[in-house]
Amino acid sequence: MNWDDLRIFLAVARAGQIARAAPLVGMDATTVGRRLRRLEQALGRTLFQAQRDGQHLTEAGDRLLVRAEAMERSMAAIDEREDTGGLIRVSASEGFGTWFLAHHLGGFARLHPGLTIDLVATSGLLSPSKRETDVALLLARPRQGPLVTRKLADYGLRIFAAKHYLEKAPPLATRDDLKRHTLLGYIPGYIFAPELDYLDDIAPGLQPRLRSSSINAQYRMTASGAGIAVLPCFIGDSDPTLVRVLPEIALRRSFWLATHQDAQASPRIRRFVDWVSALAAEHRAGLLGET
Repeated sequence: MNWDDLRIFLAVARAGQIARAAPLVGMDATTVGRRLRRLEQALGRTLFQAQRDGQHLTEAGDRLLVRAEAMERSMAAIDEREDTGGLIRVSASEGFGTWFLAHHLGGFARLHPGLTIDLVATSGLLSPSKRETDVALLLARPRQGPLVTRKLADYGLRIFAAKHYLEKAPPLATRDDLKRHTLLGYIPGYIFAPELDYLDDIAPGLQPRLRSSSINAQYRMTASGAGIAVLPCFIGDSDPTLVRVLPEIALRRSFWLATHQDAQASPRIRRFVDWVSALAAEHRAGLLGET
């Protein structure tokens, strides 16, 4: 029996459902279920009884909960003594960093007043493999390097336009109509991740006339009425002057979280990883554009 298994047990006991606990520990539900079965086999006890509304603790589970919470308090006290201060550097894509993470990062800082947090929100992501950053929030899962990775969240993209642009623009009812409009998008040579090259997913041959390497600049141009653009829903939906057009067109991409494998021993980095994972799970609907 190890602490990671107990941490998963605590998450399920508190959430009441494996599906709800999974994002809190940065795993999928299948992995959480497998780890719980491993813990039960190690203890020779059934810890949860599955019922229609989720997982309920058995008597053995109740007894383990008391012990696990005591261990958690002891480890938290050790962590606080050993790692009450320090620096965390977080690298994130420009859009996610400035529109989502920056909005919530003050909450993490208030929880951990001894920590200093650097948020590097640019298109040129830093590398945890090279120790340029402690935590990287990426648009694709890295395939190389001594890294620990997990999917952080899926997010949705839609086509947005300013209301005052549409009042004067040609009709926009079909994909073919897009060719009659000013499209905003990325400069081909400055697309730093292939996941951002999505115009062909909408209609082959679409080309932007107003181009920028910055998603923030693309949003500003859209809001000014310069044209229409594909924007993440967490950006476009946040501006009441913008509306979705061609609602049948919906794209989905993912954010991935990566840390150097040696960083797993750092309590302050674990705190941030747990916090941002829970935050993304809490705001899942908004990220997907389902609110």
